[in-house]
Amino acid sequence: MEFKDVIRRRRMVRHYTDKPIAPETVERILASALRAPSAGFSQGWAFLALTEPADRARFWPFVPTRMAQTPTMQLAPLVVIPLAHKAAYLARYAQPDKGWEDQAEARWPAPYWHIDTGMASLMMLLSAVDEGLSACFFGIMPQQGPDFDAVTEVPKHTDALRAEFGIPAEYTPIGGICIGYRAPDTPAQGAHVAERRRGTADVIHRGQWGVHAE
Repeated sequence: MEFKDVIRRRRMVRHYTDKPIAPETVERILASALRAPSAGFSQGWAFLALTEPADRARFWPFVPTRMAQTPTMQLAPLVVIPLAHKAAYLARYAQPDKGWEDQAEARWPAPYWHIDTGMASLMMLLSAVDEGLSACFFGIMPQQGPDFDAVTEVPKHTDALRAEFGIPAEYTPIGGICIGYRAPDTPAQGAHVAERRRGTADVIHRGQWGVHAE
């Protein structure tokens, strides 16, 4: 598939069949994540791939909104949980070639561990389209009240997710990705989406903020 077609066809699809994905296709999609850029080549990421039905069944209760609103997402035969590893970045930039003498998080202008893991996730989304599949990135939403730790700003319910799958505490789930074959009766994209889509003239500023192409 031409790259321009991959870009054009990428959508967040929420309705799937249970048709299996060939193992070699799964491996190509997963491997594509490793080609994403990362600050300092820190590669502070990991990916939990759930290909067995029993493992996916253990995962979906952690995203009850998705189960309730779009239950056919559960039919997707591949679920990937991208995990960000902040400590890898702090340690990498404390090495001599980077010049920082400590691992202070305040030095970072943005949480690149999340940004890079997000870019790796996009590589998988695009690779899925290139393989003739559909995909959706979705959030594992933080809970408020007793399930939220205001000191660490970490949703406590992710501790249960980590415990369920043996994920080390230093790895943070940034969301989930489901990948599979789009259901033939998937609703067409509503006209309101096209109406809301912002064009390049709205979002690209040229040389100075507020200057757009004529």
